[in-house]
Amino acid sequence: MTGTGSPVAGGGVRRWLPGVQTVLTYRRAWLPKDVVAGLVLSSLLVPQGMAYAELAGLPAITGLYTTVFGLLGYAVFGASRILVVGPDSSLGPMIAAVLVATVGSGGDPAVAIALASMLGLMVGVTMAVAGIAKLGFIADLLSKPTQIGYMNGLAVTIFVSQLPKLCGFSVDGEGLLSEAAGFLRGIASGDAVPAACAVGVFTLAIILVLQRWLPKLPAVLVAVVAAITATWLLDLGGRGVDLVGPLPGGFPPLTVPHASWSQLVLLLAGAVGITIVSLTDTISTASSFAARTGQEIRADQEMIGVGAANVAASFFQGFPVSTSGSRTAVAEQAGARTQVTGIVGAAVIVVMLVLTPGLLRDLPQPALAAVVIAASMSLADLPGSVRLWRHRRLESLVSITAFLGVALLGVLPGIGVAVGLSVLNVFRRVWWPYQTQLRRAPGVPGYHDVRSYPDAESLPGLVLFRFDAPLIFANARVFRDQIRLLARTDPRPVWIVLAAEPVTDVDTTAGDMLEALVGELDAQGTSLMWAELKDPVRRKIDRYGLTAALGPERFFATLDEAVTAYRARTGAAWTAPPR
Repeated sequence: MTGTGSPVAGGGVRRWLPGVQTVLTYRRAWLPKDVVAGLVLSSLLVPQGMAYAELAGLPAITGLYTTVFGLLGYAVFGASRILVVGPDSSLGPMIAAVLVATVGSGGDPAVAIALASMLGLMVGVTMAVAGIAKLGFIADLLSKPTQIGYMNGLAVTIFVSQLPKLCGFSVDGEGLLSEAAGFLRGIASGDAVPAACAVGVFTLAIILVLQRWLPKLPAVLVAVVAAITATWLLDLGGRGVDLVGPLPGGFPPLTVPHASWSQLVLLLAGAVGITIVSLTDTISTASSFAARTGQEIRADQEMIGVGAANVAASFFQGFPVSTSGSRTAVAEQAGARTQVTGIVGAAVIVVMLVLTPGLLRDLPQPALAAVVIAASMSLADLPGSVRLWRHRRLESLVSITAFLGVALLGVLPGIGVAVGLSVLNVFRRVWWPYQTQLRRAPGVPGYHDVRSYPDAESLPGLVLFRFDAPLIFANARVFRDQIRLLARTDPRPVWIVLAAEPVTDVDTTAGDMLEALVGELDAQGTSLMWAELKDPVRRKIDRYGLTAALGPERFFATLDEAVTAYRARTGAAWTAPPR
């Protein structure tokens, strides 16, 4: 169940700082489970954090900084007991696209880190402000079909971008097509390193097999340990395989993110796109896990929590973060009870960076590529795409268009295409809504769609018409043209009764149209009548002066009243349609 502002017991500080509520209500019996879950979770946080940092075009160490402070920030402000926040595969390509547009593909890593931190701060502030302002509905800008198409495009883009790294070489290309062409040219020219290909494919195979057949095992951890062991046994570094190398020890100093005005303009567009994707992912992930655990989720507080995680990470060389369904599932399966699980995971990373910074120096880069590729495969929703094609062809085309937008135009333009398609799809439904005539089906109470009951009876000279949308500027012409078409049927109807229960609004444009349309129909001998009009909409019509202008006798409380009045006036009898 998703809410937008129900208070937490105690109100005040506890409401805005759910972490305080957790501390005050924490049970000692939860601690062993949270500690064990945190240790298990850390096995996934470390390799994925490093891999997703490199996917974003940043040094691997920044992924660990981001993970630590993202977890701590969410633990204080986040509402969910077990949701895990951190670097995410879906945001990586978006961050990389922003950084390339800002500093270029060969820019200074220090500048890229600084701008990524600024991007994280912008995303965090935007998310937090949206949560405080209760703007969770922004997540609805991405409909399910466009989400499927966007994620499928993202999955293919990530997959192709990591193939060269999996095979031990790099390509100079931006976008799916150029990177795919560069990969094929590299393979054809012999740039691939056999040992790199072997360890990359080996790592990927371990992850996929364990996830499929032994889901309770930490597949990524097992694969990473196997890859490091292969490095020691086979001297992969001496065979041309790039290794991660020693990580810097400790933590970076507290640094206030900064950027020039020209850079801020470029970062802003990316921050908006990242915020929409992160917001959508956060609300959907939080809602799905809440449904499984019986929790009530406050969507706006979740946005504030993720916003706080982004802000916290941004001051320590971090980059934008989001919720992670896969890491949350691992925490849940390991027995996590509260956000103490995330704090334990963060503590493990801190201990590793302070005491054993060289622990992962022999991790092959192709193994990190395998981690990212495995994550990209989980983003794709092929069954959902097939289901859309079978059940809703038009929405399937919307999904395919969103996919092509990401694949052909790039990640950031792709999110713009996806949002645009969602908005246009909503507008299309309002502009051309479902319309039908209603008739009486013998033996079935009420009046029903003639498409469902083609043998239903009608009254000569009476048309019962239903228009399933608010009557506004976007569809006023469509409504007018349809009523004109009904009025021109032979024999011409005496009454056209609008079954107005689905009409949830009438704006001023539609009001002016109705006044002119009624006068036009009256001149032709046809009366436009209303039935079942909602009280709020009736009050709007009253304010426009339409009730007085059209005549109060045109409005009926129910369809039955309208039909009874028509029969009393004309003496018409129900007739079956001609065979």
